[in-house]
Amino acid sequence: MSEAYREMWEKLNLDIPAHDGLLAVLGKFYGDIYMSQQNRLKGMEYLDFVLSEVHGLRIKELQDAKAQGRKVVGTFCVFVPEELTLAVDAVQVGLCAGAEAGFDAAEKLVPRNTCALIKSFIGFKLARLCPFTESCDLIVGETTCDGKKKAYEAFAAHAPMYVMEVPQQKNPADRALFRAEVVRYMEKLEELTGRKITAGNLAAAIKTVNAKRRALQRLNRLRAAQPTPISGRDVLLINQVSFYDDPVRFTASIEKLCDELEARVAKAEGVAPEGTPRLMLAGCPMAVPNWKLPYVIESSGAVIVGEESCIGTRNIRDLVADDGTTLDAMIDALVDRYMKIDCATFTPNAERQANILDMAKELSADGVIQYTLMFCQPYANEAIRVGQALADSGLPALAIETDYSMEDVAQLKTRVEAFVEMLK
Repeated sequence: MSEAYREMWEKLNLDIPAHDGLLAVLGKFYGDIYMSQQNRLKGMEYLDFVLSEVHGLRIKELQDAKAQGRKVVGTFCVFVPEELTLAVDAVQVGLCAGAEAGFDAAEKLVPRNTCALIKSFIGFKLARLCPFTESCDLIVGETTCDGKKKAYEAFAAHAPMYVMEVPQQKNPADRALFRAEVVRYMEKLEELTGRKITAGNLAAAIKTVNAKRRALQRLNRLRAAQPTPISGRDVLLINQVSFYDDPVRFTASIEKLCDELEARVAKAEGVAPEGTPRLMLAGCPMAVPNWKLPYVIESSGAVIVGEESCIGTRNIRDLVADDGTTLDAMIDALVDRYMKIDCATFTPNAERQANILDMAKELSADGVIQYTLMFCQPYANEAIRVGQALADSGLPALAIETDYSMEDVAQLKTRVEAFVEMLK
C-alpha cells in the first residue's frame, strides 16, 4: 500500500519513514488480534478491507472530495453533531488516536500526566503520522474534560481548531447553552463551506445518521443471543470504523453483516461455546488501534457482549426525532438527542449507572469490566460510584486502569483470568 499512496502522503507532509514503520507495526498487531480469530463472519471482510486501507483508499476519498470543493471536518467526541456536517455536504471523520506515538513531542504542549488519548492525538499531529488530521479543513474540539480544554489551546497553534462548549449539567439553562452552541457550530459550518443549512438538507442528514445508528442498534440486539454470534473485538472494530467510513456505505455493510448474524442466531451458532462467561465493558472510549484490553479479555476464556462507551452504546443509544418540519424544530430535536448522552462530564450523572445496569441485564452479562484510561479524572471518579451500583445489584465487576503501552499486558491478563475463573 505504501508505494501506491506515497505521493499523496508526501503532499500531506507526513513523515514517510515513520509512517511506513507505523503501518508495518499496526499491520502485524491487527493480524495477531483480529485475523487470528476463529469462526469469523464473512461480513467482517469489509471491515478488514477498510482497516487495511485506512490511511490509503479512505484518505484518497477525502482528497477527491476536497478536489470537488467539499470540506473535511475532524472531531474527537460524540457531542459534535454529524447531522450538521452532512447537511452542508461536508465529510466528518474521527481523529482520536489509540497508540503511543509522538508522546515526547506532545509532552512539550501538555503535562506528562495527561491521559493517553489526548497525548496520542497531539502526538500523531506533531509527529506527522495522521493523514486524517492533515486532510481536515476544520477540527472540532469540545469541553468534555479539563485535559481536552487546555490541550486544544495548545493544539490550536498547529491545526484549524474550533471548540464547542458542552454543559456540565442538564438543567433548562444548560440545554439553552447547548442549543446556542449547536447554532453557533451550524453557522461556523455554513461559513466554512459556503452552504446554508435548510430544513430539507438537515432532514436528509438526520435520516442518514439515524440509519447508521439503527444498524448498530440492530447489531447490539443480536449480541444478546446465547451463544453470542460475534466477538467483542469485531464489534469494537465495527464501532471504530463507523467514525471515519462513508456513513451510507458503512450502514449498508452493517445491515448485510446483521443478516448473516441473524442466520447464525437462528442456528444457535456462536463465536464462543455456550456457557462462556459473557462480559460487558464500561467506561472510556477505545480509539484505533487500542485493542489491548478486548484481546486480553477474549483470550482469557470470556467473550465481550457489549460496550458502554462513546465507541459503543453511548454513541448509538438514542436517535434524533425525525418528525420536525422546520429548521428550528430539527435543531431542537438534535439538542434533545445529544443532551441524552450520559458522558462522565455531567454532574450528577446517575442515569449512566442506570443505563449500565439495564444494558447488562439486556445482554445477560455475567460481569462488567470497568475500563479507565490513566489520568482520566471524569471516568476514574465515576468508576467508584458505578462499582458500588454494580455491587448493590449483585453483578460481579472488575475495575481496570491502564494506558496505551503494552508493558502491563501480562499483569492485566492475570487479573482478567482470575476474574473469569471466578465467574465460571
